[in-house]
Amino acid sequence: MKKYTIGKPHQELSAAATKCNSAHMLPVCDWLSDLPENTRLTDLVEVQFKNTRKGYFHNTANIPLEKGVRVIVEANPGVDLGEVSLTGKLVELQMKKNRLDTSRYEVRQVLRIATEEDLYRASRAHAREQETMIKARQLAKSLGLEMKIGDVEYQGDGTKAIFYYIADGRVDFRQLIKVYAETFRIRVEMKQIGARQEAGRIGGTGPCGRELCCSTWMINFSSVGTGAARLQNISPNPQKLAGMCAKLKCCLNYEVPVYEDAVKTMPSRHIPIETKDATYYVFSTDPLAGKVTYSSDAHIPANLQTISARRANELIAMNKRGEKPDTLEGMRMSAAHVEIGYQAVEHDDVTRFDKKQGHHDRHRRDRRDRHNNHHNRDKK
Repeated sequence: MKKYTIGKPHQELSAAATKCNSAHMLPVCDWLSDLPENTRLTDLVEVQFKNTRKGYFHNTANIPLEKGVRVIVEANPGVDLGEVSLTGKLVELQMKKNRLDTSRYEVRQVLRIATEEDLYRASRAHAREQETMIKARQLAKSLGLEMKIGDVEYQGDGTKAIFYYIADGRVDFRQLIKVYAETFRIRVEMKQIGARQEAGRIGGTGPCGRELCCSTWMINFSSVGTGAARLQNISPNPQKLAGMCAKLKCCLNYEVPVYEDAVKTMPSRHIPIETKDATYYVFSTDPLAGKVTYSSDAHIPANLQTISARRANELIAMNKRGEKPDTLEGMRMSAAHVEIGYQAVEHDDVTRFDKKQGHHDRHRRDRRDRHNNHHNRDKK
C-alpha cells in the first residue's frame, strides 16, 4: 500500500486516507482510517452527496466501509446515493464541530454498498438536474416570486428533488411547490441558501487563482465587515473586496487576529508628535512591519517620514513630559560634528577616482585625436 509521509519519518498516511472525494467539494483527510480500532469506537459514518451536502448515518450492519465507497442510505422518503467521506472517531468530532444536536438530528442507516444498477439509476436522475433548474426558474418567474433557483439536486432514486433558492425576504412558495410537483412528477423540497452557500455549491476560482474556500474546506460562514478591510489598510474598493458571491470575501477575516495583535503596539492615529521644527501627524501605518509614516500636514502628504512604532511611542511619551525632540529620527548633529565631517571630505582628494595614465596611454590618445581631426577636415 502506498504511503505518504506527513512529518516525521514514522508518521505516514495511507493512500485511502488521502484520496479526494469524487465531488471535489469539502474534501477531508481520514487520517485514522488505518487504525484497527477506529471503526469499533463508533458505527457512525459521514456521507457526502452533491457538492457540499453531507449527512451522518449509522452503519449498524457493520458493512466494511472506507473513504470513497458509494453507498445507499435511507432518505425521507426512499433511498439516496452518496459517497463515504469519513469513518470512525472523526465522524463524532465532525458532528461536534458542526454543532449537531443528536437528540434532534435524525441519524438514519446505511443500507448497502451501491450496485451498478443503483449507480445507473442515480446517473439518470442527476442528468435531469440542469434541465429541471432552467424550467424551475421559468416557473418561479411566471408566478411573480422574488426568488432565484440556484441549484437542483435529485435524490439517488429519482423520486425527490431539493430546490435550493435564494431570496432577500420571505417567499410564499406553496403554489410553486404544487406546480413543481405536477410538472416534474417528483416530491419537492425547498431549501433556502445564501449567496455564499450558492457559490460554495457551484464552485469556481477566486481572484487568488485557487478554488473557492467555500467549495473546498469552509463549512460555517462568519460575518465579514468592512472593519476587517480598514484594519488591514486595504483599499475600500467594492470590486476588489467582493468575492464571486458579490459579498465581502471570507478571506478578509483570515489575518484579522494577527493585525489586531500588531495594532496594539502601534501609536494612536489621533496623537500628533511635536518636534522643535514642526508638528507631525499620522499619515499611514504598517502594523505587520511595525512602521508609522508621519506627515507635517494633517490633510496632505508633506515631508513624509517613516519611523518605527517603538520610536513613535517614545516620542509621544516625551511630548507628554513636555519635551520636544529635534527631529523624528533623533537628535540633530551638532555644529562641531558637521564641521568635522565636512573637513574629512574636504581634505580628501577627489582625484583618487581618476586612473593614472602612462606614456603609452597618452600616446594612443594623441594619435586618436589627430585621426579624428583629419577625418573631420576631409568631410568638409
